[in-house]
Amino acid sequence: MHYTGTIWRPPYEASSLLLEVTAGCTHHKCKFCTLYADLPFGFRMSPLEDVEADLKEAQAMYRQLMNPDVSRTFLTGANPFVLKFEKLIKISELIHRYFPDMETIGSFARVTDVSLKSDEELAALHRAGYDGLTIGIETADEEALRFMDKGYRADDILEQCRRLDKAGIHYSFFYLTGISGAGRGEAGARATAAVCNQLHPTVVGANMLTIYPDSRLYAEIQQGNWEEESETEKYREVRTLVENLKIPTVFAALGASNAFQMQGTLPKDKGKLLALLNDVIENVGEDKLRRYRESVHHL
Repeated sequence: MHYTGTIWRPPYEASSLLLEVTAGCTHHKCKFCTLYADLPFGFRMSPLEDVEADLKEAQAMYRQLMNPDVSRTFLTGANPFVLKFEKLIKISELIHRYFPDMETIGSFARVTDVSLKSDEELAALHRAGYDGLTIGIETADEEALRFMDKGYRADDILEQCRRLDKAGIHYSFFYLTGISGAGRGEAGARATAAVCNQLHPTVVGANMLTIYPDSRLYAEIQQGNWEEESETEKYREVRTLVENLKIPTVFAALGASNAFQMQGTLPKDKGKLLALLNDVIENVGEDKLRRYRESVHHL
């Protein structure tokens, strides 16, 4: 298989066929991000010949299994949904040629990737099998979005995800706990919940900011331009997010950046989630949480 660098996927894509169609990120400017630092280029599209070769290899592998169970493909790379409509359609055609029973195709996506497609193209992509995008919105805190160079605003999240709703394309959000900085985490969580409450994310997944020396954010901290939240403050921030989410969705904190992993369906499990978060805030302590953060050498 033509895999390049570290392959990142959401926890809930564990059983999906991982197919490389891009490597790296088209934006590659977020101050906190070091995920693609191991690549000698910013972004690269895979030749369709490589994609087809990987599908042939995967087909042969699954045929060797007694009960092959693959109904979903996850396209790897930071934001494969940036690819032009025609190429995404061609990729779908190739997937269905080798896996006729494939039901859905997902990927990571940036908010700005959606804006590149017309409403008609989004609807056609849904008919071609594209569903279940994972969008790293990170936050709806305008100041944090601007400072971190995310390249979009909170209004863009609303506008583009409403277009996905209209097209029938489901999506999940990644929220980055700590992105607002010291003293502003809970305000950022409330702003994010206010945006989520106007949309229909199937999952709101929380990851915790871990700052590495090779990030631009680390340099900002060294220059006194930004201050990191304490670990306890990050958990207060997550609690505020859960408290303020009013929509039916799954809340999950399952990535390695979370010292305490949790998942629940809202609103049914809100009380259980809040009880767990309160226990962490009141009983674990900053020192223990900080030791965990320092142990996360690479996400």
